[in-house]
Amino acid sequence: MSLAEPPGTAGRLVVVGIGADGWAGLGERARAALLAAEEIVGSMRQLGLLAPTSATLRPWPSPIEGLLDELVERSDAGTAGGVCVLASGDPMLHGIGATLARRLSPERLLVHPHPSAFALACARLGWPAAEVELVSAVAQPAQTVARVLQPGRRVVVYATGKGGAAQIAQVLCARGFGPSRFVVLEQLSCEAEQISESTAAEWGEREADPLHAIAIECVAEPGTPVLALVPGLPDDAYESDGQLTKRHVRAITLATLAPMPSTLLWDVGAGSGSIAIEWLRAEPTAQAVAVERDAARAERARANASALGVPRLEVVTGSAPEALCDLPGPDAIFIGGGLTTRGVIDRCWGALRPGGTIVANAVTLEGERLLAGVRERRGGELVRIEIAHAEPLGTFEAWRGQLPVVQWSARKERK
Repeated sequence: MSLAEPPGTAGRLVVVGIGADGWAGLGERARAALLAAEEIVGSMRQLGLLAPTSATLRPWPSPIEGLLDELVERSDAGTAGGVCVLASGDPMLHGIGATLARRLSPERLLVHPHPSAFALACARLGWPAAEVELVSAVAQPAQTVARVLQPGRRVVVYATGKGGAAQIAQVLCARGFGPSRFVVLEQLSCEAEQISESTAAEWGEREADPLHAIAIECVAEPGTPVLALVPGLPDDAYESDGQLTKRHVRAITLATLAPMPSTLLWDVGAGSGSIAIEWLRAEPTAQAVAVERDAARAERARANASALGVPRLEVVTGSAPEALCDLPGPDAIFIGGGLTTRGVIDRCWGALRPGGTIVANAVTLEGERLLAGVRERRGGELVRIEIAHAEPLGTFEAWRGQLPVVQWSARKERK
């Protein structure tokens, strides 16, 4: 038995994590796997870190999808033996290892991890890793970090390119977190390692080595709105023309929808996008599609999603039910606008996956009657939500009520 192939692992696609320290930082099994490989796939930088080898070296193309599909097909066919894929740091944290693991069974994959940049950053700063948030802005907008900006939170951000740190600093400053401690860690674990400390505001436009991570201790400027990850953000957190599910109703609606890992939400008649946005903020592995017929509102929903740290929100401009036809099947659906449009509820119910939840809110008598009829046919629960705020009335105060909201919710039974 070789070091590269423990019992039962022959023929697997091998993934080797490699750090900035290159060959010197690899363990015995990782080195043995690379020396035995017939073909090694990686970035030009990673391939340049290897010891001399007779293996065929294949740089990742751009885009990588074609070669990725080829590797998966070869693994499924049992012909991936002898292939090693290089990954940065811990392959299973972020990056190609995790991507392959989503497409291959464990029996088809053998991973040799390396300490991640996240682990190394926490070690350099003396931060308990379990208390630190990891955000990847690799192949994602820098605004992704905005979701976790809260006073006292520690964050490690993965970024790419010389301007990566500057882009993250700009987001912090724009969100009122310019005073945050801002530590840029370059070329971690090799002789060229460099650690630079400032605040986000002081970092400015400075460039960093393309291989860097950023550690942040969040400090807010006085008066900066503090936004929780639980549903029910203040209404003024959103740009809106008035088409916005109000804060307290929004919190009740999200609690009913109950975001779960890797689930997909349709937000139909999304308006400013608040339901979909808070679904994504509550569960980082979830996905959401916001469907809005008005182009200006759809664009506003995109802007709100970016500002609130979930730029991955997919916004579809179109009218339901037609705009729903080509969307992937959802695990949850919220109908906020266009409820009384013919065919919307039936189309949504038909598309909902077994075990999924549907929620619809109505403020008009017509919508209320419709939901009462839907409950008769589909079952579920009707709830009337009435909220009032204490507001001035002359020299006194009185309760001023919002329009009552009737909410229907139902779970689709599994067959």
